Amino acid sequence: MYELAVTKRRVVFSVVYTLLIIASMFLLFPFFWMLSSSLKLDQDVFANPIQWLPSEPVWSNYTNIWTRIPLLTYLRNTSFLTVSVTILQLLTSSFAAYAFSKLEFKGRNIMFMLYVASIAVPWQAYMVPQFIMFSTMGLFNTHASIIILQAFTAFGVFLMKQFYDSIPNELIEAARIDGLSEYRIWRTIVLPLSKPVLATLTIFAFVFTWNDFLGPRLYLANQNLWTVQIGMRLFIGQNATEFGLIMAIASVSLVPILILFLALQKFFVQGIATSGLKG
Repeated sequence: MYELAVTKRRVVFSVVYTLLIIASMFLLFPFFWMLSSSLKLDQDVFANPIQWLPSEPVWSNYTNIWTRIPLLTYLRNTSFLTVSVTILQLLTSSFAAYAFSKLEFKGRNIMFMLYVASIAVPWQAYMVPQFIMFSTMGLFNTHASIIILQAFTAFGVFLMKQFYDSIPNELIEAARIDGLSEYRIWRTIVLPLSKPVLATLTIFAFVFTWNDFLGPRLYLANQNLWTVQIGMRLFIGQNATEFGLIMAIASVSLVPILILFLALQKFFVQGIATSGLKG
C-alpha cells in the first residue's frame, strides 16, 4: 500500500510539473519571439515559415537604437522616476500599514476601509481635475508631478497591513514596555521582519512605474523629460516598419525589470504566500 501511494504521488507530481512546464513555455513564448526578432532583419521578422533562431544575428540593431533616439536619456529619466516612486511607496505604505495594524485610534477601521476602497476608483475618473490641480501648482512638465502622483498607494498599504497583522501584538507590547518609541519599534522590529512583503511591493511598484505610459505622457511635454515608454511609442510612430529595432528597444526596456525580479524572487514568493495570512 505504501509503495502504491508513493507511486501515485510521483505520477501526480509528474503530471502537475509537466503541465506547469508547458504553461511556462506558453507564457515565455512571446518574450522568446521578441528577443529572436530583435536579432533579425525587418523582412525576416514575419517570414513564413517562422525562423525561430536567426541564421545570422543582426547585432547592429542593439547599437543603432542608441543613435536613432535619445534612448539613454529616456532610460535615465525612467530609472530616476521608478526608483524615487518605489522608495516613497515603500516608506508611505509601511508607515500607514503600521498605524492601521498596530496603533489604536478613533475611526481606524473606517479610515482604512475608505482608503482601500479607493482602489476601486479608476484613475481615469479623476484624471482631469487632478491634472488641473497639478497644473495650478506649477507641477506640469516636471518629474515631481509623476513622483507625487504615485508616491502613495492604497494597494501597498493593504498588502503591508495584511502582513503586519501576522506579527504578534505581544512582541510590539513588549517593546513598548521596554521604552521603545513607535518609530523605533517600526524600524528595529517590524521592518526587519517585513522583507518578503517589502520585496513584493518593490516589484509591483517598480514594474508599474517603469511601464507606465499614460501618466508621463499626460504630464511630461518636454522631450528631455520623457520616459522609455514614451520614447518607444515615438519611435514606433516614426519607424513603424523597422521591426528589428522596435523589438531591440523593447528587449532593452525589459532588462531592469528582469534583473529586479530575479534578485527578489525568493522574497517575492514568500511575500505572496504570507501577506494574506493573519494571526
